[in-house]
Amino acid sequence: MNPKDSNGWTPLPHSDEDLKRARSVPDTPQTRAETYRLAWDDEDFMTRRELRPVRLQLELLKPEMALAERGIRSTVILFGGARIPEPGGNAWAAKNEVQKKNLEANSRYYEEARKFARFCSEQSAQSYYREYVVVTGGGPGVMEAGNRGAVEVGAPTIGLNIVLPHEQAPNAYVTPDLCFNFHYFAIRKMHFMMRAKAVAVFPGGFGTMDELFEALTLIQTGRMERVPVVLFGKEFWSRAIDLAFLAEQGTISPGDEELITFVETADEAWARIAEFYEL
Repeated sequence: MNPKDSNGWTPLPHSDEDLKRARSVPDTPQTRAETYRLAWDDEDFMTRRELRPVRLQLELLKPEMALAERGIRSTVILFGGARIPEPGGNAWAAKNEVQKKNLEANSRYYEEARKFARFCSEQSAQSYYREYVVVTGGGPGVMEAGNRGAVEVGAPTIGLNIVLPHEQAPNAYVTPDLCFNFHYFAIRKMHFMMRAKAVAVFPGGFGTMDELFEALTLIQTGRMERVPVVLFGKEFWSRAIDLAFLAEQGTISPGDEELITFVETADEAWARIAEFYEL
């Protein structure tokens, strides 16, 4: 008999207990049938196209519950190129000598990302790592630098990885129980923005620009509170995105350029955030 609780009620079995019972039944043609498996334990069923709404909800809930259990209330996002190497490292993504030269020159941003993450994490320590926790996409390049900087000062750090066509694994500096994997870009983006107190963007490609414009759109439309958005490398971003031209053409409002602050160093970036929040 199941033991009774303090009120004399017999507790209902937990789902893990039901799973053990379902797997311990006699082996028969009926119990081997896919239809007999518990729905949430049936991988073939859970990955059907019709179950997409359920999978979206699960991808939202799993990280949300884990971060809440850790007491993490706010984050600082580091976006930037996966292809940017550590200074003196291998520019593995270069397809020609011009790209190799430029990637090696941009490797300075690896060190700035690393230093900036240390500043964020030192502030985070004052709240027992509940505020200003560094979060990245969990991959190589600038993302690795951000997670690495946090680890170097003993702070936890989050990685939001995603399944891609080419091989990808989390970098070694993400806190293991704060390392998440996503199938849906949309849900991953939600988790980046839901707790963001600042967005730091380093030189990068399409993915970095996608994430930057996602943040700017949410702020511009009032769907999230205004937070500091700092772009490292004015020369890079001025060539990649001509904000003055957009304003001149009327496709953004006058003053929208002010949502962005250009910086060159981690010290400048942190000073902007500290000023914004009066730290």
